[in-house]
Amino acid sequence: MQGNSVTFSARNAMPLSFRASGAPRPLPVERISRPASLGAALRGRTTTRCGSPDDIAADWIQQNMGSGAVVRKQNAGYSDWASAYTFETENGSRYFVKISPGRDESMFAGEAEGLKAMFATQTLRIPEILHYGPLTGRGGSFIVMEHLTFGGRADPEEFGRQLALMHKAEPAVAEARNGQFGFSVDNTIGATPQPNGWMDNWVDFFRERRLAHQLRLARDSDLNKLGDKLLPKLDDFFSDLHVAPSIIHGDLWSGNMSAVDGQPAIFDPATYYAHHEAEFGMAWCASFSPGFYSAYHEIIPKEPGFEERKQLYLLYHYLNHYNLFGGGYRSQCVSIMRSLA
Repeated sequence: MQGNSVTFSARNAMPLSFRASGAPRPLPVERISRPASLGAALRGRTTTRCGSPDDIAADWIQQNMGSGAVVRKQNAGYSDWASAYTFETENGSRYFVKISPGRDESMFAGEAEGLKAMFATQTLRIPEILHYGPLTGRGGSFIVMEHLTFGGRADPEEFGRQLALMHKAEPAVAEARNGQFGFSVDNTIGATPQPNGWMDNWVDFFRERRLAHQLRLARDSDLNKLGDKLLPKLDDFFSDLHVAPSIIHGDLWSGNMSAVDGQPAIFDPATYYAHHEAEFGMAWCASFSPGFYSAYHEIIPKEPGFEERKQLYLLYHYLNHYNLFGGGYRSQCVSIMRSLA
């Protein structure tokens, strides 16, 4: 298994993981041997202005990581907007690289800043971000991160404990430390834009930036009529409840979690500062065990109204799946909205 190859999942398809173990055939390995090898071509150069996207990413690694030239590249998955690779250097170091010739760095900014914020909590195993930026002279962008070797599933109780500790950690940014909800950059949930502009009140944020946003995208008159009934009532689900900003992964399903040397690890985030319970909006696709929840709630006790609020958080993700894929997700949205409105 090639480390972070497990992490790269298509953003505009049904949840799908590019796990090496699930690939229909071995992924190709390219030994880089452009004139006198890429390593020789890069030695002594300070900037790659018009090389291939691979050259530009390899150049950044050589100039900044102190591990020698890139000598080997292995494909690690793709989506409709980017390709992922493992780059190996002369001293044996490996890096996980995503390259997007057709997109600016804003897509990678959302991923990078989310991983950085979770990494700062020093709880779950998170890939460290080393760099993201433009493909200078070509258009497009790339991201370089720590290469992790993922394998299997972590102990569910340890996963629950570490996730709760991540949610309890002091926010890494001033706005969240001051009680605001949102994030420093917008990002995506699947292929759907996820607006994260800061707001002082969680219910207002969830109403406007999450549910109302998805309903506007749906352009479904029946769903919007149900939304007109439900959205004004959201405060009722949070009465007598103090909500503080917690960093959440935001898209926590089984394809975005694994283990590194037995430690629970998560990746491919849609991160923002939220009510910690919003983390469980993808629980229907995560297979969290009773032991996971028990360990989590030992650290963050379950508060009254948890199950009803969980339906609200499920609704956000069902609406997103309806906007992405249509089909049966609409009936699940209708069912939840009718039960809560």
